[in-house]
Amino acid sequence: MPSIVDETLFSEPTGGLFPVVQLSGALVFSGLYWQYAVVEQSLSGNWLLFMIAGTALSGLAESLPEDRRRAAGGLRVVAVLVLTCLLALLFLAPELLGM
Repeated sequence: MPSIVDETLFSEPTGGLFPVVQLSGALVFSGLYWQYAVVEQSLSGNWLLFMIAGTALSGLAESLPEDRRRAAGGLRVVAVLVLTCLLALLFLAPELLGM
């Protein structure tokens, strides 16, 4: 009997508009990080690096061909781990994120 996690993480990549939205989100986060780091010369936007990595990995996973289920699942797992690390740092060591 397959589990819900197996069905969700290792399903076929959806393709279509969803990866475009995810990768566009990563591009927007990159622009925000550039605004913090370059224009304002501030380190308070370090949390955006986690958001960029998480959304870019998720968008990349969804843009793979349908026969690459295992690679898409691996990218999804890494994206979830990156975003979970952001949450852990937010609660355990917010000074590392510049907050």
